[in-house]
Amino acid sequence: MTENKKSLFQYDPEADVLAWEITGRPIEYAKEAGNVIIHFSKNHSPVLIEILEATKLLTSAIGILEKSGIKLPKTAVLPSFFTREDFSERAL
Repeated sequence: MTENKKSLFQYDPEADVLAWEITGRPIEYAKEAGNVIIHFSKNHSPVLIEILEATKLLTSAIGILEKSGIKLPKTAVLPSFFTREDFSERAL
């Protein structure tokens, strides 16, 4: 990646979509794989990654890590745009 721009994360709690803007380049096309959509520039570089049902994915990932014995600090697990309620039992 040639740009040195900070990545931008956004979370839409209503849609439960986590978006990661990698660059500010224009989007030319997108490919979907399950609950992940990757948007690409005309030179095939990733521009934006969207994770659908983000709460479900992150809850599952946290569960897998905890079951494998990895201790996760409670304050460091969630990015600032998530709340603890996003990962309650209802999300499992």
